[in-house]
Amino acid sequence: MPHEKPGSPEGGDFAAYATAAWPRLVRTAHMLTGDFHEAEDLVQTTLAKVYARWRRIPRDDVDFYVRRSLVNNNISRVRKRRVAHLLTPFLPERVHEPQAGHADSVAQRAAVTQALAGLSARQRSVLVLRFWEDLSESEIAELLGCSLGTVKTHVRRGLTALRAHPVFAAAPGEDGSSGRSGGGRRPASASPFAPPPHSPVPGARP
Repeated sequence: MPHEKPGSPEGGDFAAYATAAWPRLVRTAHMLTGDFHEAEDLVQTTLAKVYARWRRIPRDDVDFYVRRSLVNNNISRVRKRRVAHLLTPFLPERVHEPQAGHADSVAQRAAVTQALAGLSARQRSVLVLRFWEDLSESEIAELLGCSLGTVKTHVRRGLTALRAHPVFAAAPGEDGSSGRSGGGRRPASASPFAPPPHSPVPGARP
């Protein structure tokens, strides 16, 4: 039997793999869909398709295959329904600060979600894989079956679209002024998807 990587399923035990991977897959699916129930449905659909091909999936490549299937199934779901499925937002750092009240956090979360609704399913997928799953751009390109340049373009255009949205353009700066300075550019601290130095990976335990 070939050597198994740590944490990978052994002996073709799909049930054991699905049980262990379920929480992580649901968290990732939640980032893709913005809805917990939609996330569970997406993971169930993905695992059903994985099960159908389980015997043919290399045991050292299961996570890669499942991630790719999850993302592709979400893109297909969005295209078929032709409705906006919102991504759980990556909020500006100020929302996570202790002084931010619950009501303010909820309002800002809703506003950012509105901004993210304008992203394409592909851009949303790339941003989730890059900033939530913490994959490199090369890994994303391999996973999605596209070129590295395409991934870079999706990241750049996705972030540009978020920064240009009125939700971010009108966000107040740290001094209480408008997010746009005299030069018409927003301060870097209010930029979406820009974690502070030495910040932990999203979703990681402290």
